[in-house]
Amino acid sequence: MDEQQELKEEEIPQVEVVDLKEVSARLGIPYHEALKPDKVESSLVTRIPIGVAKRYKFVPIQMKGDAIVIATAHPLDLQTLDELRFMLKQKVSLVAAPEHEIMRAINILYDQETDNPQEVVQGLAAEEEEEDKLLHELEVVEDLLDDASEAPVIKLVNLFVSQAIRARASDIHIEPYQKDVNVRYRIDGVLYNMHNLPRRFHSAITSRVKIMAKLDIAEKRLPQDGRIMIKIADKDVDIRVSVIPTTFGERIVLRLLDKRSIFYGLEDIGLSRDKLEVVNHLIHGANGIILVTGPTGSGKTTTLYGALDKINSPDKNIITIEDPVEYQLQGIGQIQVSPKIGLTFATGLRSIVRQDPDVILVGEIRDLETAEIAIHAALTGHLVFSTLHTNDAPGAITRLIDMGIEPFLVVSSVVAIIAQRLVRVICPSCKEPYKPGQAVLEELQLTPSRTSKKTFYRGKGCPQCLNTGYHGRTGIYEILLVDDAIRGLVLKTSDSVTIKCEAIKKGMQTLRDDGIRKVLEGTTAIEEVLRVTQL
Repeated sequence: MDEQQELKEEEIPQVEVVDLKEVSARLGIPYHEALKPDKVESSLVTRIPIGVAKRYKFVPIQMKGDAIVIATAHPLDLQTLDELRFMLKQKVSLVAAPEHEIMRAINILYDQETDNPQEVVQGLAAEEEEEDKLLHELEVVEDLLDDASEAPVIKLVNLFVSQAIRARASDIHIEPYQKDVNVRYRIDGVLYNMHNLPRRFHSAITSRVKIMAKLDIAEKRLPQDGRIMIKIADKDVDIRVSVIPTTFGERIVLRLLDKRSIFYGLEDIGLSRDKLEVVNHLIHGANGIILVTGPTGSGKTTTLYGALDKINSPDKNIITIEDPVEYQLQGIGQIQVSPKIGLTFATGLRSIVRQDPDVILVGEIRDLETAEIAIHAALTGHLVFSTLHTNDAPGAITRLIDMGIEPFLVVSSVVAIIAQRLVRVICPSCKEPYKPGQAVLEELQLTPSRTSKKTFYRGKGCPQCLNTGYHGRTGIYEILLVDDAIRGLVLKTSDSVTIKCEAIKKGMQTLRDDGIRKVLEGTTAIEEVLRVTQL
């Protein structure tokens, strides 16, 4: 009996190795080289849990008479098929398909979640209506309901995350107020109200998130930070959790980082051809500091990673120190800042220069010590990339001098400053031409001669863009080259306005100029450029 069992278990992997097509022919069942999950009825999917489907590698594909047609990668696994018939209480008909097709279909089908958070909330509200009438003024109501609503609350939090990922959101905000809880998603850099929940659900949602992030659920007076690693369909998602106490309860922000996020090269981030040539020339230099400036979330790290990827080669030793490490780059040494153990930008950078690097990336220059070490590295033959938080490129020079760096050291080490912002791209599915008002054109200083043969576009709003009119983002850029004229001016004054005027005379395009170019190309809308380039 044991020998027969062992033989049976060995048959399954041998089928795939030999030829699944041949085995299906011998068994007299159809063989499908490719599956079409978009044609599968959702009612079939709900009858089989995703864990069971993934474990045994089968997926329902259609109803045929009174039988469910199941695609499987292991048609000889008779025991599993018997269990499946018992679970479904229905006849099962088989087709064979390659394992990779089965897994692809499972990921697509089970990612198409039919439930939505509002339905779950309505279900919870119906269950709790009587309790709420009797106990709505007692603080213990939330605790009393925790056990009864545990499963729905778990489902609710899961739905928030899966819905946000499908909507391409970067953050989920869960904000308690006096009478309700507001849930907002940040999509393409802008926050949108998505759900409004009854106040009594806040405690259960907070506890669930804290448990997932391994935080202290009893501590409600202090800020807490944590991390959640989850898998949704075929996506591995890293979630950074921040909890802070507010007047009406703990406020939660979940930052969603898809580990399979597309890596953007310099050619993909919105640089015009002339600016791309300038940046390519700069990053192939032997030494000096190249600074990228802009507010949080303006794409600075993406630009720097694109530059590193461009110059990454076996003959270069590239080391980075970041907070946090957002992309894993092959062939590059990456250090994660950890202030708890004394590993700051300054201490890490001091060690990096002893590692014989050719190129150094410092995630951010935050203080005088880090700035001094970075400048010393640049002056001793290293190419240094870093970021600063300033409004424009000339402001970075002023910022370094304000930190305490001598002007002659700034002009000796800094070779270029790139300021950038992200603007939303008009949704291609609902893009339509329109005529903007004269006041808006005047604010952008667009004269009739410049716009006479141009067409302006905007997004009408459609399901593909969640009725926002935008889908995705691209960058606008301002590049200040520190040449002899700028060096001479900086040694006389650190006033950013004076430096900017001189740079514009030398041909520098401002952020707004680059934004206008993208408006005239039909990439983005006038309102977007005005939003991110307020003067």
